[in-house]
Amino acid sequence: MENRTARLTLLIDPRKKRIFEDICARQDLTPSQVVRRLIRQYILEHADAQELPDWLRARTAAERDTP
Repeated sequence: MENRTARLTLLIDPRKKRIFEDICARQDLTPSQVVRRLIRQYILEHADAQELPDWLRARTAAERDTP
Protein backbone atom coordinates (compact mmCIF):
# COMPACT_ATOMS: atom_id res chain seq x y z
CA MET A 1 0.00 0.00 0.00
CA GLU A 2 1.08 3.56 -0.48
CA ASN A 3 2.98 5.08 2.41
CA ARG A 4 1.99 8.68 1.76
CA THR A 5 -1.29 10.40 1.21
CA ALA A 6 -2.24 13.12 -1.22
CA ARG A 7 -4.90 15.76 -0.86
CA LEU A 8 -7.79 15.96 -3.31
CA THR A 9 -9.69 19.23 -3.29
CA LEU A 10 -13.07 19.50 -4.91
CA LEU A 11 -15.92 21.94 -5.04
CA ILE A 12 -19.41 20.79 -4.16
CA ASP A 13 -22.75 22.47 -3.68
CA PRO A 14 -23.14 23.19 0.06
CA ARG A 15 -26.57 21.53 0.14
CA LYS A 16 -25.18 18.31 -1.34
CA LYS A 17 -22.25 18.43 1.08
CA ARG A 18 -24.59 18.71 4.06
CA ILE A 19 -26.71 15.77 2.88
CA PHE A 20 -23.60 13.71 2.15
CA GLU A 21 -22.14 14.42 5.60
CA ASP A 22 -25.45 13.55 7.28
CA ILE A 23 -25.65 10.21 5.48
CA CYS A 24 -22.01 9.43 6.30
CA ALA A 25 -22.63 10.21 9.98
CA ARG A 26 -25.69 7.93 10.08
CA GLN A 27 -23.50 5.12 8.72
CA ASP A 28 -20.72 5.92 11.22
CA LEU A 29 -18.32 6.73 8.37
CA THR A 30 -16.30 9.82 7.63
CA PRO A 31 -16.78 11.55 4.29
CA SER A 32 -13.14 10.75 3.52
CA GLN A 33 -13.73 7.03 4.03
CA VAL A 34 -16.68 7.09 1.66
CA VAL A 35 -14.84 9.11 -1.01
CA ARG A 36 -11.82 6.78 -0.85
CA ARG A 37 -14.14 3.78 -1.26
CA LEU A 38 -15.88 5.44 -4.22
CA ILE A 39 -12.54 6.21 -5.87
CA ARG A 40 -11.35 2.60 -5.48
CA GLN A 41 -14.63 1.29 -6.92
CA TYR A 42 -14.40 3.72 -9.83
CA ILE A 43 -10.82 2.66 -10.59
CA LEU A 44 -11.76 -1.02 -10.58
CA GLU A 45 -14.77 -0.47 -12.80
CA HIS A 46 -12.97 1.70 -15.36
CA ALA A 47 -9.35 0.55 -15.37
CA ASP A 48 -10.06 -1.82 -18.29
CA ALA A 49 -6.81 -3.65 -19.10
CA GLN A 50 -4.64 -1.40 -16.94
CA GLU A 51 -2.66 -3.42 -14.42
CA LEU A 52 -3.64 -2.58 -10.85
CA PRO A 53 -1.70 -3.30 -7.65
CA ASP A 54 -2.83 -6.28 -5.57
CA TRP A 55 -3.43 -4.13 -2.49
CA LEU A 56 -6.07 -2.16 -4.37
CA ARG A 57 -8.03 -5.25 -5.34
CA ALA A 58 -7.64 -6.94 -1.96
CA ARG A 59 -8.78 -3.91 0.01
CA THR A 60 -11.88 -3.48 -2.08
CA ALA A 61 -12.79 -7.16 -1.77
CA ALA A 62 -12.43 -6.91 2.02
CA GLU A 63 -14.70 -3.86 2.10
CA ARG A 64 -17.45 -5.82 0.36
CA ASP A 65 -17.44 -8.25 3.29
CA THR A 66 -17.90 -5.40 5.77
CA PRO A 67 -21.51 -4.47 6.58
